[in-house]
Amino acid sequence: MTSRQRAVAALLTVLVLTSGCIGFLTGEEALTVEAEKAVTDQAVAEDGGYELNQSETVAIERNLTFAGVTRQVRATNWVTTYDKSVEIPLVGRLRLGMFGVISTPAVEIAGEPRNPIGDYDNDQLVALFESRYQQISDVERVSSRQITVLGKETTVTKYAAKTTVQGREVDIYVHVTKLQHESDFVVALGIYPRQLDGEQSNILEMMRAIEHPA
Repeated sequence: MTSRQRAVAALLTVLVLTSGCIGFLTGEEALTVEAEKAVTDQAVAEDGGYELNQSETVAIERNLTFAGVTRQVRATNWVTTYDKSVEIPLVGRLRLGMFGVISTPAVEIAGEPRNPIGDYDNDQLVALFESRYQQISDVERVSSRQITVLGKETTVTKYAAKTTVQGREVDIYVHVTKLQHESDFVVALGIYPRQLDGEQSNILEMMRAIEHPA
């Protein structure tokens, strides 16, 4: 797994999950929750020049206290990443285009989601990514728009940022969106060099083509 893919997976490690499961509260059993896999349509990814890099589960275990009682929570999340080779002047052809889809359980108590990612807006998600992947810096919001993902209107926020590749600073764009679908939260993240014409359209199309469960 590359550093960028590890950074995407690291978004999940800060999530704290709680639940109102009776067995969990009484200590009779650990709470186990698992997200459904999320991907983007393969044909749409290929049309944009992206290849599937990896699709894997990321398991997180926590000892959490709820109502004064400490219990173990085991959560299984899905991280699917795609990448694309792009030509950078004076550097060469590198795999700098990246698209990732994360699905994480929207655990509920009394019908209310208890996974904190449900409270994160796009600014907080990109700040979290920046803090986990220190090669990205100077993140600034550029714009936002509404698109339809999994039959729901969701906000995609675009950010300008910088990264370092082989000692050379490269200007990039980052696109982030999040929504709840069925029993999971789904987060999508796209990154590409600013000089890459037409790449925004590819990222938005891959977001629109997200499949969950896959």
